[in-house]
Amino acid sequence: MNSATRRRLESRGWKVGNAADFLDLTPEEERLVELRLALCHAVKARRRSKRIPQEALAGMLKTSQSRIAKLEACDPHVSTDMMLNAFFALGAKLSDAGRVIGDAARNK
Repeated sequence: MNSATRRRLESRGWKVGNAADFLDLTPEEERLVELRLALCHAVKARRRSKRIPQEALAGMLKTSQSRIAKLEACDPHVSTDMMLNAFFALGAKLSDAGRVIGDAARNK
């Protein structure tokens, strides 16, 4: 949001903030959310770049296609373990996971 819009909204009594402010997240919770978002986006990007259908990835992980769709949509009910398992099943290395985490930290 640009500063003019922000000032206009605040002058009319609106509170302007981000999702962390709205949800009253602690800094630790905010970092965890950012990490989970980065992981689910990384899984989706890697799966697409390898041209692997969701059904095939689901088969590798012994889960359902709908679960993979939820993972890629960053559903809060999908565990971080599942995200990492999917990432590694797609051929990612630990250093790739480190890069995803580092990129999430830099983009914050």
